[in-house]
Amino acid sequence: MSRQVQRVDTLFLHEENDEFRVAVTRDGERVFHGRIELKETEAGPRPARLRVADGASEQLRSPDEFVELARRANRIRISEQTSRGGRERLRAMLDGYQLDAKVVRTCRLCASAGRYSPITSETAIATDDEHVCPDCAREQLDTELAFHGDISGTARDRLEALLLDVQDLDRITNLLQGELDPELTKFDEISPTVEEVDPVPVDSLSMHPGIQSTVEDRFDTLLPVQSLAVENGALEGSDQLVVSATATGKTLIGEMAGLDRALNGEGKMLFLVPLVALANQKYHEFQDRYGDVVDVTLRVGASRINDSGGRFDPEADVIVGTYEGIDHALRTGKNLGKVGTVVIDEVHTLGEGERGHRLDGLISRLRYYCTEKARGDTQWISLSATVGNPERLARALGATLIEFEERPVPIERHVTFVDGREKVDIEDKLVRRAFDAKSSKGYRGQTIIFTNSRRRCHSISRQLQYSSAPYHAGLDNNRRQRVEQQFADQDLAAVVTTAALAAGVDFPASQVIFDSLAMGIEWLSVQEFHQMLGRAGRPDYHDQGTVYLLVEPDGVYHRSQEMTEDEVAFKLLKGEMEPVQTRYDGPAAVEETLANVTVAGKHAKRLNEGMVGELPTKYALGKLLEYDFIDGLEPTPLGRAVTRHFLSPGDAFALLEGIRTGEDGYEIVARMELRDDEE
Repeated sequence: MSRQVQRVDTLFLHEENDEFRVAVTRDGERVFHGRIELKETEAGPRPARLRVADGASEQLRSPDEFVELARRANRIRISEQTSRGGRERLRAMLDGYQLDAKVVRTCRLCASAGRYSPITSETAIATDDEHVCPDCAREQLDTELAFHGDISGTARDRLEALLLDVQDLDRITNLLQGELDPELTKFDEISPTVEEVDPVPVDSLSMHPGIQSTVEDRFDTLLPVQSLAVENGALEGSDQLVVSATATGKTLIGEMAGLDRALNGEGKMLFLVPLVALANQKYHEFQDRYGDVVDVTLRVGASRINDSGGRFDPEADVIVGTYEGIDHALRTGKNLGKVGTVVIDEVHTLGEGERGHRLDGLISRLRYYCTEKARGDTQWISLSATVGNPERLARALGATLIEFEERPVPIERHVTFVDGREKVDIEDKLVRRAFDAKSSKGYRGQTIIFTNSRRRCHSISRQLQYSSAPYHAGLDNNRRQRVEQQFADQDLAAVVTTAALAAGVDFPASQVIFDSLAMGIEWLSVQEFHQMLGRAGRPDYHDQGTVYLLVEPDGVYHRSQEMTEDEVAFKLLKGEMEPVQTRYDGPAAVEETLANVTVAGKHAKRLNEGMVGELPTKYALGKLLEYDFIDGLEPTPLGRAVTRHFLSPGDAFALLEGIRTGEDGYEIVARMELRDDEE
């Protein structure tokens, strides 16, 4: 032992029952630890027995060795947790050898384990009416996390950083129990940004009186992004890609350009959106706002079984349609008349799975129709709030980029870890808290809750105490309109919707809650996530927006998901916006090439080459011939049926096989629709 203690930095003493723990450190490392008993002598307290730990056992050593340790020590420290009487006995014993000691604040857990771990106000972590060192606090946090399942390293790092920041273990563990401590749940704040743009006076515009008077009745000046678009030729036929945050006024750019051209006899406006719910909403807005000066019609997608066309009037001045609805008209040879303006809302859809290649194909087919069949000079305006590569996308679309990065109100982003069974209780608290408060503009706080399935929408809505409603594509149009109006009238505290309806749904919400971070069985992309959180906070209604991610540690929604929800949460919060890229696998290439052949015949190769994504034309044509979908560069009857109903090759062959074996065709289609809904 004498060799071990040639130099001793610190001798540490801590009372434990009727004896004292002894810890010896050198260069910050514990050399050994043991226990010392004191005895009363005529000269005062003196060392009686020294027991030094040796693995799981102890060795009895001479008490004189303790005195030697104390004399070699640069400093002697006594734990603050040692009783007053214990301190007096130790000091009296040390005084007998002319040694001094100071009482220091230490971690009790370390001291009880024979470790010297001084703590200060900067390092002490509060827990259970005492303070411990950061290492012990982290160990206790790990024990708590073990009860919540596996948790990703990123999430663990987040909680440990919070622990060291607030220095209160109980507050962190309460966070894991669903406590909504704003100081702890707050991840960051997206500050409002204001870009200096000289506003364009509305009365300086030279639009057709029909649209000019309507816009003048609503506004004195244009908003910044609208002013930029007008200054760059939006009202002179310039093709534009407009990228700006939600609620900054992008839509009006397309409306002004399209209606002005329509009223001046330069061709109708097509206003295209990805979803039926959005098309219905925009159709009614146009009817209410412009119905006295233009005819407005609606063209939405049909099922795989039939297509009635509904209210569609191809002679109308304005056609509001879904991508699929307009594409179906092209694939089936319908005449859309002369098209003056095409407005593509949510153009970042080009980068999304199945819908991406279908929008890419639609744009190419619609360009062909406008130039070769309608013989018009069509203006193209594409709108998006979330694009990671705006310059590149603008070049691919042949458009002038109008990019405006203003966010009208700040957004606070919060993360809390919640057991899946507790999510609705937390959502209920957040909804009530928001609705009970009013902004400086006099509006109650209202909430959009995004979840991953229609069934979950109804389940959450039923359990909320304040008025709420489910809202998804499975509801009929009248019911969706009723929900929209109730929300606008502030009769609803919340709507619960699927992630699929994040794009463009016009609910003036102050708060967005992510019940899940999945869309169906797929994790959200950074693009989709930003699109959804951008719904929080409107400048005319709210002082700020609030976003809550309710994250289930180790949570997944399908066995195919490799990441867990806590891993995904921080990937989304820290992630960069992905570039918008349309990718083609074999079935997608076959589907779009067949549609191009159906619409353009021998010009199909030109349509393929004009797409944003790179499509393997030679491969696709070979497969179409192999499948008997085309004969030369003309679709066969089978090929026309396949493209008319937006079937992938796999679905087409599943239908054919089912019919061949006697299965009812409607049952096959119903199974496909159910599968698509689940995905």
